[in-house]
Amino acid sequence: MQIRVDLAKIIITETSEQQIIVLKEHDGERSFPIVIGIAEAFAIDRRLKGIRTPRPLTHELLASIIEKLGGQMEKIVINDLQDHTFFAQLLIRQNNELIEVDSRPSDAIALGISKGVPIYVEEKVFRDAQP
Repeated sequence: MQIRVDLAKIIITETSEQQIIVLKEHDGERSFPIVIGIAEAFAIDRRLKGIRTPRPLTHELLASIIEKLGGQMEKIVINDLQDHTFFAQLLIRQNNELIEVDSRPSDAIALGISKGVPIYVEEKVFRDAQP
C-alpha cells in the first residue's frame, strides 16, 4: 500500500554537505527525514519558491525534456529503504504508457515539486523509517 505524503520541511545548513527534507503523511501524523545533498536541497528550495535561474539547471532541464517529449510526471514513489538509503521511482506517463524511472528521492522531488507531482511512500518504507 502507498501512503500519500507532503514535503513538510526542508532544512538547509550551509555549513554541512548533508541537508534534510521531512516527509509527512498527507492525512496523518507520521513523518520521517531523508538526508540529501546540498545541491538537491537548493534545487528543491528554488523550485518551491519559484526562483528562476538565467539558464536551466539540471532539474529544470530534465523536467523540460520530459515535457517536450510528451511526458507528464504522474507521481513519485519512495519504494525502498536499504542500509539508510532511500530509493524512489519517478512515474512518467507518455502516450498512455506508464514509464518507471529509478531515481533518488531528492532528484524526483526536485523534478516534481514545482509541478505539484504527488509523492507516495510504500507502507513498508514508512514503517522501516520510523525511529
